[in-house]
Amino acid sequence: MSDCSYFGLAFAMPAPASVWPRKIPRQSRSLAVVDAILEAAARILERDGLAGLNTNILAEKAGVSVGSVYQYFPSKEAVVAEILRRKRAEMLRGMRDVLSSAEKLTFEEAITAMLSAALSHQLDRPELSRALEYAETMLPIDAETRELKIEIAGVAAECLRSEGFRQPEILARDITALCRGMIDSAGLYGETDAAALQARLMAATLGYLDRMRQ
Repeated sequence: MSDCSYFGLAFAMPAPASVWPRKIPRQSRSLAVVDAILEAAARILERDGLAGLNTNILAEKAGVSVGSVYQYFPSKEAVVAEILRRKRAEMLRGMRDVLSSAEKLTFEEAITAMLSAALSHQLDRPELSRALEYAETMLPIDAETRELKIEIAGVAAECLRSEGFRQPEILARDITALCRGMIDSAGLYGETDAAALQARLMAATLGYLDRMRQ
């Protein structure tokens, strides 16, 4: 994925323009400015939540002018939405990387690697993840969220299909919903032990799939 592709993570039904970047950076300097804005926003969200994010503070923390923020983003909501898109893109890329090398892995190893990709999305920066989960319910990005779930289930279905499971699409929807619920609950309660959570996810996922294979 190119540096600009985070901004072009297009889904079937785009969200309103107010939560999309105003301008796509193409030069190294403009890419650096946008990265600085997004990282500064992420740090503010981690520390103060959505209530602490405003354009003046964001510009100060990013080391840019307020005009530079507005050059690329029409609102603070657009900044938050872009952080969310980047994290989602990273998770999907990690899952697809697993799928592309699945023939070199056992089925259990492939499931473990996919769960690790999903967990890194949630637990690498747990305070940020909690802030973004709340923001997700407030932003007009329902179409993007639905498309994300479809893409995740599609990757999981390919893995299950390669193992000869019947109705892999249905099973994939089930296990992704199961894992999302467990990961969201862990985030809600501030869990940071990725190994313990992954062990529970593996038990739930493999237990379900073993039963459905019978």
